[in-house]
Amino acid sequence: MIRHSRHTSESWKALPWKKFRRNLFRLQKRVFKAVQVGDKRKARSLQKLILKSTSARFLAIRQVSQLNAGKKTAGIDGKKSLSFEERFNLEELLRMNSGNWKHQGLREIPIPKKDGTIRMLKIPTIADRAWQCLAKYALEPAHEATFHARSYGFRTGRSAHDAQKYIYLNLNSKANGINKRVIELDIEKCFDRINHSAIMDELIAPKGLKLGIFRCLKAGVNPEFPEQGTPQGGVVSPLLANIALNGIESIHRYHENKGQRITGKTSASDITEPSVRYADDMVIILRPEDDATEILERISEFLRKRGMNVSQKKTKITAATDGFDFLGWHFKVQKNGKFRCNPSVDNFKAFRKKVKHIVNNSNYGATTKALKLASVVRGWRNYHKFCKMDGSKLSLWFTSHRAYTVFNKEAKQTRYSSKKLIDKAFPKVSYSENKHIPVKGTKSPYDGDIAYWSKRNSKLYDGATSKALKKQNHRCASCGLKFIGEEKVHLHHIDGNHANWKENNLEAIHESCHDYKHMSKSAS
Repeated sequence: MIRHSRHTSESWKALPWKKFRRNLFRLQKRVFKAVQVGDKRKARSLQKLILKSTSARFLAIRQVSQLNAGKKTAGIDGKKSLSFEERFNLEELLRMNSGNWKHQGLREIPIPKKDGTIRMLKIPTIADRAWQCLAKYALEPAHEATFHARSYGFRTGRSAHDAQKYIYLNLNSKANGINKRVIELDIEKCFDRINHSAIMDELIAPKGLKLGIFRCLKAGVNPEFPEQGTPQGGVVSPLLANIALNGIESIHRYHENKGQRITGKTSASDITEPSVRYADDMVIILRPEDDATEILERISEFLRKRGMNVSQKKTKITAATDGFDFLGWHFKVQKNGKFRCNPSVDNFKAFRKKVKHIVNNSNYGATTKALKLASVVRGWRNYHKFCKMDGSKLSLWFTSHRAYTVFNKEAKQTRYSSKKLIDKAFPKVSYSENKHIPVKGTKSPYDGDIAYWSKRNSKLYDGATSKALKKQNHRCASCGLKFIGEEKVHLHHIDGNHANWKENNLEAIHESCHDYKHMSKSAS
């Protein structure tokens, strides 16, 4: 292995990242296939290989110290980032102890919730996050093979938009949505109440990894309930919550042909399970003849076994014509039977609050404000691009006009330059109502169908990035690998001039490949 001096970024950059990614993905694919055919013994021995793999260790360290959104959050040891030397040291530590990892305590950060209560975010140290990421590499492909098709939260290759489209398919006029009702299910303190033994029983993992996960759960426990809870803020927590809740989607199911019973011989294509789950948020769609009380009882029983309860206060049964909120959207079937989806009132308010905060912040000048606003507005518009967005309720005209007034008051700005900045700060995003193409059945990125996933990931991007991806046949221009994982796609300006947006000056590359390009520039 190439190591110049252990202190430089060069030795980190010179590691064979492309080979690492290939090695890890190959092992993960094999784990997925083994669980799919029911060979858990083989899956566990492959998981051991992942835990011992140099490729997986380095990729886990890179993920938590370089790529994750919360990479600068300190754990209990106060460390916010790792030098390159510390990264190599951590790799050695993981190599020696990955099978017998001791967890440190967690730093607690109180986060206020909408209803005025407080949620505790529990942040592990960077070293613990790296171990959890390594554990996730081994656990995720095994459980992806068992997860339900209607579970969309915190899973590779699936998104909230898939859940949105599924609700549309079940409530539009063709599906007779006007007569349907919906159970909005809320699980009381889901993450704090999950029973540890429920997770441990479901876990497909070798003994050493099971012990590590058990210690990880125990590190974040509430002293009042030592047998419950998964710490929110860990890398592996959402996966553990998905493992514990898997199967809840199948509780309400019925035969496509009315009146027929589901028997052991009924084929899967004849069974409908009209439930959608995103992490601990869930919506169950009911036909007029379905008994809501009975379904809720069965769900309560399922949750009781796992240490959780249905929140009586927040769980509601709503007619589709009255409308309901889910994942930041408001879904409603109109009197004429047409399906409508808009950003929810709370979501729009929170967005306006963010914009207001930037516009009224006296620490920034107009140019900086425009840059900060652009990313917030683009993100919001992209999230809602499959909604019906025209209409005075959701108009950003007043918000942008207010920003224009503030920009125009600056001494350096004229009304023309302010107008230009407003166009930059409120970028247009094309929207197409209900046109999202949902993920096929139980497909997973670990099934090895690279053509399907790289094309699908490319569709998440538009404009210049989308053009560059098509030109490059969905491959990274730097390392040549297809874009199939979670890693973001960045646009790189070849000549370094960020004002030059000509097509032949842009290439689409992985976020990490982009980091290395800029790392070498700053070093030279």
